[in-house]
Parts: sequence; structure tokens; C-alpha cells
Amino acid sequence: MKIAIADDEALFRKGIARLFEDFGATLAFEAANGQELLDQLEAAEELPDILLLDLNMPNMNGIDAAKTIQQLYPELKFIVLSTYYTKVFIVNMIDLGAAAYLAKNASPEEMEEAIKEVAEKGFYYSQKVMEVIRENILTKSKPTFKTPFGVNLSEREKEVLQLICEEMTTQEIASQLFISPRTVDGHRNNLLQKLDCRNTAGMVIIALQEQLVDIKRIRF
Repeated sequence: MKIAIADDEALFRKGIARLFEDFGATLAFEAANGQELLDQLEAAEELPDILLLDLNMPNMNGIDAAKTIQQLYPELKFIVLSTYYTKVFIVNMIDLGAAAYLAKNASPEEMEEAIKEVAEKGFYYSQKVMEVIRENILTKSKPTFKTPFGVNLSEREKEVLQLICEEMTTQEIASQLFISPRTVDGHRNNLLQKLDCRNTAGMVIIALQEQLVDIKRIRF
């Protein structure tokens, strides 16, 4: 697994890199600001598997960088690491496609879990983040996504979507539904297209927001 880091604190970048190297990941590249990040992504022969993104950076902050990433590299999974751990920032960054949102004082164990979950399932939302999502669903004060008009999901697609939202991996979904992992991936791609989402994280949010799944079965 290749991981990139965008953060303006050099010591923090080095510490995080050493942390994830302990569980077999390698550093793809590091950037000190959003513009440097975009330059390195453009120059890279292949995208990193995961990007760790800080929000407060000079020249171009993480929020503006995420907006560009959403447009140019929608397949890139990124995890926000920030001292700004409030509802407004969490909702906005999930809106921009963040696969996970962690506080900078998160434990090494949670960091490792988040990286592995994002790599395997496409997203990782902690209990705190899920509570924010749930509150946003209930209040509907700021809809994060708009459901495409006339969306029509097959029964199998609904089953796959439910299990994705329950944080199952492709292999676990395949075993549960007695289908092949390739078939699961096919349904996932169809769901992304039908729901007009760029990544799994966005698909989960729209499924919760529009109650396309049984929310009672989802871990909040």
C-alpha cells in the first residue's frame, strides 16, 4: 500500500510515515501544502492508494485541494487529518469525498484501523463522525448530496448497498450473498453510476441521507 501525506508540519509528516511503515505501507510522496500536493499528483506515474490530508496549509489549504482532487482524481481515497474536528468541517469534507475524518490527536491504533478500513472498504467513519452524519440526516439542515431524479435500484443492488453501508468488504459481501467478488464490484460500479457518486464514501452518505438503506442496521 502506497500512502501520500500532505501536511505543512515536517515533523508530523515524518512521524506519520514511520507509523504506517510499521504495518507494511510505504510513503508514495509528501507535500507541505495543497499546491505542492497537486503538482506531485500530476507528476506521479500512478496515484497513491491513500492520501492523508491536512486542512490548514499555506499556499493552498486542504479544503481547496480536496475540491480539485474531487474533480481531477475522484478515484483517489483521502483521509482528513485535522485539528478542526467540528461538525461543519466534518460535513463539508465528507461532502467533498473524504473517505475518513480523523482528529490529529487520534491514537496510532485508530489511524492504522482507518487506513486499513479505507483500503479494504472505501471508507471509515468513527462513532463521532457517524453521529454527525446521523444528526445531519435527522435535521436535514444541510443536504450533502442530491439524489438523481428517477433513480431505480434493483433488489440485488439494494442488498449490496446495504452491506456496503454496514462496512462489509467486497469478499464479505460476496460470501453473504453467494456471488463472486467480481459481481459485487460490478454492482458497486452500477450503484456509483446510478447515484451519481465519485467514490464509495459518497455513495454511503447519499444512501444514508436519502434512506435508501435500513438505517436501523447501520452502526451509529
